[in-house]
Amino acid sequence: MSKQSKRREALVYHAKPTPGKIQVVPTKKYATQRDLSLAYSPGVAEPCLEIEKDKNNVYKYTAKGNLVAVISNGTAVLGLGNIGPEASKPVMEGKGLLFKIFADIDVFDIEVNTENVEEFVQTVKMIAPTFGGINLEDIKAPEAFEIERRLKAELDIPVMHDDQHGTAIISAAALLNALEISNKKIEDVKIVISGAGAAAISCTRLYQAFGAKRDNIVMTDSKGVIRDDREGLTPEKTEFATHRKIDTLEEAMNNADVFIGLSTANIVTPEMLKSMAKNPIVFAMANPDPEIEYQLAIDTRKDIIMATGRSDHPNQVNNVLGFPFIFRGALDVRATKINEEMKMAAVKALANLAKEPVPEQVNIAYGETRLTYGKDYIIPKPFDPRLIAEVPPAVAKAAMESGVAKEPIEDWEKYKETLLERLGSDNKIVRLLTNRAKMNPKRVVYAEADHLDVLKAAQIAHDEGIAIPILLGRRETILQLMEEIEFEADVQIIDPKSDEEEARKNKYAKVYWEQRKRKGVTLYSAQKIMRERNYFAAMMVNEGDADALISGFSRSYPSVVKPMLELIGLAKNATRIATTNLMMTQRGPMFLSDTSINIDPTAEDLAKIAQMTARTVRMFGLEPVMAMISFSNFGSSPSPRTTKVRDAVKLLHESNPDLIVDGELQTDFALNSEMLEEMFPFSKLVGKKVNTLIFPSLDSANITYKLLKELNKSESIGPIMMGMRKPVHILQLDASVDEIVNMTAIAVIDAQQKERKELELKASLENVSAS
Repeated sequence: MSKQSKRREALVYHAKPTPGKIQVVPTKKYATQRDLSLAYSPGVAEPCLEIEKDKNNVYKYTAKGNLVAVISNGTAVLGLGNIGPEASKPVMEGKGLLFKIFADIDVFDIEVNTENVEEFVQTVKMIAPTFGGINLEDIKAPEAFEIERRLKAELDIPVMHDDQHGTAIISAAALLNALEISNKKIEDVKIVISGAGAAAISCTRLYQAFGAKRDNIVMTDSKGVIRDDREGLTPEKTEFATHRKIDTLEEAMNNADVFIGLSTANIVTPEMLKSMAKNPIVFAMANPDPEIEYQLAIDTRKDIIMATGRSDHPNQVNNVLGFPFIFRGALDVRATKINEEMKMAAVKALANLAKEPVPEQVNIAYGETRLTYGKDYIIPKPFDPRLIAEVPPAVAKAAMESGVAKEPIEDWEKYKETLLERLGSDNKIVRLLTNRAKMNPKRVVYAEADHLDVLKAAQIAHDEGIAIPILLGRRETILQLMEEIEFEADVQIIDPKSDEEEARKNKYAKVYWEQRKRKGVTLYSAQKIMRERNYFAAMMVNEGDADALISGFSRSYPSVVKPMLELIGLAKNATRIATTNLMMTQRGPMFLSDTSINIDPTAEDLAKIAQMTARTVRMFGLEPVMAMISFSNFGSSPSPRTTKVRDAVKLLHESNPDLIVDGELQTDFALNSEMLEEMFPFSKLVGKKVNTLIFPSLDSANITYKLLKELNKSESIGPIMMGMRKPVHILQLDASVDEIVNMTAIAVIDAQQKERKELELKASLENVSAS
């Protein structure tokens, strides 16, 4: 191997850059001596030489750009105080885990055995070349201020003392929203700060940056109100000393609008709360026990807006909402520091996100019926998946605009997609679907709208503009559930069993009877059957009173399929129906067919299923690359169960020569391109990434998709019905709210496409007639 080719291979191994994201990924094997020679010696010498030429190449060829040091000396650990570096290590390791979970940032935790500022600063400076950023943690004041100031000035990587700025950023976002809800302005409100440590000082400074007036702020410590005539104040306390002649927290609270607690438990009494101004804002953030118990506070003042640091109460001010995402944005533009502009951008992003509709998965995670912006929801929840795509871009933009970004981002949509991919939550296809549905929302009848999860999905579809819901079911139940989840939209509600729908039922019954009167159906039986929701819903779609249908949440699949086949039937030129499931896997989206309908399809059936699946894959904006799955490879078994797959492939190659499809193949060969190329280099799938699997039987397809769903927690969209004349989609029993919303988007797009085909056909016929 030449030196040039050796260099190429080594560099490919060490770096895999993508826009807005630096990730070191082993793209080569590492099991043999030769593999290791590329990873280490002699191959590793080449990137070393490149970095020697230009130190900035360290970000290209190493993990530095995604590596943060969490550094502490253990002098102010949680509420435990100065417990030393060894005892602080569990907290630092936990911090590292949060960085990884929430923002995919790698962390080394480093515990430094010194309380001397100079020694601490020099230690961090000497190890800084290893890291892309420094997170200072649990360092007592006033040393924390000087350590952070020195490191920010003397290093060219982002440095942040999270105990100061994390709490400040999260509480500032909560405060802005609380003020908006209480109809108060930050420049007018009187603020009491209980505590004068690093967090309290940083919070107060950030509130001032957003408009709080210095004269309206009173800060207290363990000795009482910090007044400008007190002797021995630190520079930080002097900054916020008041000229008011008051001495106690009780006096300070009188007529105050805002209380910020960063001190100790149970120092605020009900009487103090009662003395505050109308609509008081109280952030009691001492942990684990707040300055006043939550229940006591809300019992004392019904008009209070209350936040704590605890997860078992509303409005948790949790630093995990900040530091992972702030560092993510800073690292991704190679910011030289985390400045005020970046912190303020994070505040605004968090505050704005709380005003957006909350994803159902967040409601589920926190056991809520429906979180909505208001007194009990002024700040996003830590497990809100949108944080990763909202806060880092805001921070990155602020870094660029303030001139501290070395690697500006140009494609923001691509950057957001990259952020979502970091957490394995790439919903690109789902977003594509919902955006397409929103372009032309259709009327979707939910046949089981008197079930809470179905109604929640209908609410989300309505609120996000995905569909125009028609709610089918028991009217009283639907109205009761709508009130419970605050679904106040003016949507159509239909109860097929009510007398109010008698005229419509009779109309549908007559149409149904005309269709099936020679198949044993009487007019009376047709009228009776129209009381059944799935028959009624199918007739709504048939008669143009709805554009699409969603059902199956509470009934077995076969029982729902039957009325759909009877009333709606197959699409023109379709010889059968089938279903496919889209699985969101680690390797990307995978379509699996047929998962619900055809028990033991013939070769001809498999070819039809493949053709329908290909059309569905294209509906998602993907080009189908299809493997016909079996337990044999290209004739290795003569079993009839494998020959039918082989015959289906032959049919497809003849009828659809442009379709990328091959088989029969075992699943591992279909998914492992290296194995396939080595053993079967003649296959049409060599060099391609398979995204569609056509299974030889219902049991194999159904078992596979449910295994993926349960064992790998792969998100599933489906089963997507293929081959029906009208847009009908049947859910699996007890589908989740997200799954129902996704299926709604599918139904809308299905209706859009069928409408477009009808218009094209109509236009074609008119042209023929005119000619």
